[in-house]
Amino acid sequence: MSVPHEMNAFLRVVEKGSFAGAAADLTLTPSAVSKIITRLEERLGVSLLLRTTRSLTLTPEGETYLRRCREILEAIEEAESEVSQSAVELRGLIRLNTFTAFGRYKIPRLLTEFIRLHPGIEIEFNVADRVVDLLDEQVDIAIRGGVMADSALIARKIFEMRRMICASPEYLAQHGTPQSPEDLRDHNCILMQTMPHLHRWPFRKGREITHVQTQGDIKTDNADVMFDLAIAGHGIIRMVDLQTQEAVDDGRLVPLLTSYHVDEPTPVWSVTPPGRQRIPRIRALIDFLVAHLDTTEPENPTR
Repeated sequence: MSVPHEMNAFLRVVEKGSFAGAAADLTLTPSAVSKIITRLEERLGVSLLLRTTRSLTLTPEGETYLRRCREILEAIEEAESEVSQSAVELRGLIRLNTFTAFGRYKIPRLLTEFIRLHPGIEIEFNVADRVVDLLDEQVDIAIRGGVMADSALIARKIFEMRRMICASPEYLAQHGTPQSPEDLRDHNCILMQTMPHLHRWPFRKGREITHVQTQGDIKTDNADVMFDLAIAGHGIIRMVDLQTQEAVDDGRLVPLLTSYHVDEPTPVWSVTPPGRQRIPRIRALIDFLVAHLDTTEPENPTR
């Protein structure tokens, strides 16, 4: 068996957590997979996995080898993809990660259409309101909002969103409507636990921007929970318009302090590990999102 095939077998064992799980992916028997890993360890002269009756655990050498395996196998895939551009049908798996608001309100319809156009594509779609490590968590494309830090990741702007301050009519009827930013100090604000920088809300005061430190009795790590609490009348939220606009339009939420509020236009980016954006199926999904979200290209799409 060639070295790339050994690496792929090792990677599948780690990802599946068992020889049986890897065997199903590789159309081999569990004993055949076990023999591949044993021969690999004998050739390398080190143990890569600690085996018990219930689990497999990576050794330090195994962790190093796993990282390099991923890099090498991805490089092989990229090379093959670049020389097979004439392939009629896009095929393969795309691992996609995004934040809650985009994952719930923007992308489901788009993914349905993309797969209709490319039925050979499979997508693993994960939603998390945190910054994931694309390499450690094997993510092909992450959708992120905000200013992109200079890094080795490749970013491309796909659209722009703005923030809104809102509360339900029921909350305002019970607690009153804030007339100035300072009034927020007397109101219950629902906040994102994992992003304390968003607890300070920006407002215009003449030509200056001032901030009000908000507080409330519930903090959460989930944007949907924030939204649902606001709809239920629990407090005031400051969230992106792609999540709140429909509720404002149908009267479930009321926008507040619009003449003062700095809505902070925020770019949303597709982010990929270096080289992955050249794989046809990855590039095709990014191009599709850009085309269907009607945004302009940034001057420098690589950062």
